[in-house]
Amino acid sequence: MEERTRSRLNAIKNRMKTTKTQLVALGPGAHMQWVLGFHPHPDERPCLLLIGETKEAFLMPSLNAEDTSQRSTITCHKWSDDEGPVRALISALDDVGTRQASHIVIDETMRADFAMLLVDQIPSASRSFTENTVGFLRMRKDDLDYRSLKENAAIADQAMQRGFAEIKPGLSELEIVARIQDEFKSQKADTKFAIVGSGSNGALPHHKPGSRALEMGDPIVIDIGGQKGEYCSDITRVAVFGKPSDEFKKIHSIVNDAVMSALAVARPGIQAREIDQAARRVISNAGYGDYFVHRTGHGLGIEVHEPPYITATSETVMETGMVFSIEPGIYLPGKFGIRLEEIVILRDNGPEILSTLTRDIKRI
Repeated sequence: MEERTRSRLNAIKNRMKTTKTQLVALGPGAHMQWVLGFHPHPDERPCLLLIGETKEAFLMPSLNAEDTSQRSTITCHKWSDDEGPVRALISALDDVGTRQASHIVIDETMRADFAMLLVDQIPSASRSFTENTVGFLRMRKDDLDYRSLKENAAIADQAMQRGFAEIKPGLSELEIVARIQDEFKSQKADTKFAIVGSGSNGALPHHKPGSRALEMGDPIVIDIGGQKGEYCSDITRVAVFGKPSDEFKKIHSIVNDAVMSALAVARPGIQAREIDQAARRVISNAGYGDYFVHRTGHGLGIEVHEPPYITATSETVMETGMVFSIEPGIYLPGKFGIRLEEIVILRDNGPEILSTLTRDIKRI
């Protein structure tokens, strides 16, 4: 078995001992991807990776078994459409020794029918989600993770610069998106998302880019992310097509100060909510608290949004190796919005920013 997969399985089993868990069940998705480096095709056919205290096994639809066996040495308990998955699931649970489990962990992202199929076979077990097992481990990135994240951040920087370079009168938001996608592709990365909000559309944090053509004087928010290999990128910057207004410069300065405040307090040992509070306090003290309408940040890794979440209520204790965004914003309806986003990895002495791009207003 590939060394990284075995290392992650061993780490999960150690967490299972700590949390008194006898079974971790993962469906095709990000958690399974993190463990194996791949996951079988996700559809309505029940497919589970079952991790016991000493052994692991697959519940596997027959049509995916051969492909999976070429990529993993984990035993597949196969089932076909004409017989259904129950017998194979019982066999897999017996194989990993968890038919009598007292506590099981269920992948919170798996299909509900997969979860209920499993629960029906171990009805007396207490249940929780992956927060203290796989999720706990995924929050802490190692040096290999960091190198991939840093490479993706550099690619996103180039895609952002390409987006800025393409801004021209009459060009639509979607046309700028297309140029950004071209840049990701040229770097052998997939575009995960691309938000281009021009004019008053920038006041919509998750604006869906459309046919609006750029006009002189437009402020522009660009929020993009890509993926090359296992990990993702995410970055937000702002530009102005022409001369920025005094109001725009003022709001930009406030948001940048909020980023700086959050960076200043981000240290191992504090709670995530303290980072959120640091950014929110700057914006609230400037009189724009009602216009900061989302959390300060989210974790980044295999998924663009994953723990830790930097919210006003999160009690997650920050640790060295955690990777997350700091992205406060102010959104003035009918006018413009400004969001500035940095992805950081937390070091012993504070956050390291992965991007090398300035947060200054890009003047086109």
